[in-house]
Amino acid sequence: MSQTAASQTAASQTAAFEPGPALRLTLAAFVALLRDKGFRIGPSEAADAGRLVTGAAGQRAATLRPALKALFCGRRSDWVAFDALFDAHFLRKGMKKAVALAGSAGESGGARTLKQMQDDQAARRSSPALDVSREAEAPEAGEEDPAGTREGASRAENLAETDFRKIRDPELEAEAHRLAERLALVMRRRLTRRDRILSAGPRLDLRRTLRKSVARGGLPLDLVRKGPKLRQLRLVVLLDASGSMNNYTGVFVRFVHGLLDAFRQADAFLVHTRLVHVSSALKERDAARALDRLGLMAQGVGGGTRIGAALADFNRWHAARVLTSRSCVIILSDGYDTGPAEEIGAEMARLARRCRRIVWLNPLIGSDGYAPVAAGMAAALPHVDLFAPAHNLKSLAALEPYLAKV
Repeated sequence: MSQTAASQTAASQTAAFEPGPALRLTLAAFVALLRDKGFRIGPSEAADAGRLVTGAAGQRAATLRPALKALFCGRRSDWVAFDALFDAHFLRKGMKKAVALAGSAGESGGARTLKQMQDDQAARRSSPALDVSREAEAPEAGEEDPAGTREGASRAENLAETDFRKIRDPELEAEAHRLAERLALVMRRRLTRRDRILSAGPRLDLRRTLRKSVARGGLPLDLVRKGPKLRQLRLVVLLDASGSMNNYTGVFVRFVHGLLDAFRQADAFLVHTRLVHVSSALKERDAARALDRLGLMAQGVGGGTRIGAALADFNRWHAARVLTSRSCVIILSDGYDTGPAEEIGAEMARLARRCRRIVWLNPLIGSDGYAPVAAGMAAALPHVDLFAPAHNLKSLAALEPYLAKV
């Protein structure tokens, strides 16, 4: 190692950070950067990192770097890329290398500036529908908001409430796709936390307590408590990919990709002129690869829809395998069908008898003056437990409280 490189390394090891709002904001932007580059960082990891920077470990690079690396890096690729990103973000070193790393990973196509990441962070705090992390704290009384936060918050609010079919800007469309997938992951994390809270019961399990007491000479020193059994919600998604759904399919595909990535027990099917089982494609971790495989599997997408015939195929060939008493079937469709309405009604009745809940998300509900008067939609409604809109990110986020009760 040269003398110059050695001195730079030593300087980076002794670099000190001043605790306070500025460091917390820098950390929040760093978490957003890592997420954009594919690091799988959840709210709990972000919260732990927030506690790190307020303690002694967060005051020096020599202690903060290994602590954050151990917390955020779950794969070899994360471990390899972390140091360069940390140096560029916290120490302002190796910016060219960091830009090269950023340009080769993620959807952003290049390095994101601190200002951009601050705007994104403020946007996530401002909108409940897009609240995908809680790592950043609100400004304290008397503090000024960081530059651009109000503008970023307004942009996020608008995007959350904008009908997908009205998004024409390619950058906004890509942002909506990314947020839809992240929203699915957040829903899964929150539902899991609720399950864990419910699983802690106060009732004493006398049989198991007595069984354990045998090893203690008959003394019941180890108390075993009962709680509700942790039953995993199973999701089955039927996505209408017909021509009338073209304006929504892109966002829905990414939302379903996030659901299948987050829920261990989940299946997905495309519905158009026929039924296509696409779980294997959408369970690819890489979204681009998943879409490539989906395109190869889903020939005929964008044509007409035969919902009744597709439901008949599902009930006949797949229902016994993928449905349980804890299954929730989510149908994403505008309800327009080229087949007989009687077939939809009969197949929906069969489906309702085999699952716990049926949720029909219709993007047209968000349109002024819409009424479910189409014959196919009217025939399906008597068998639907929840008929809700799905025209923007806010309406997709509203699905979480319902799933929590299933």
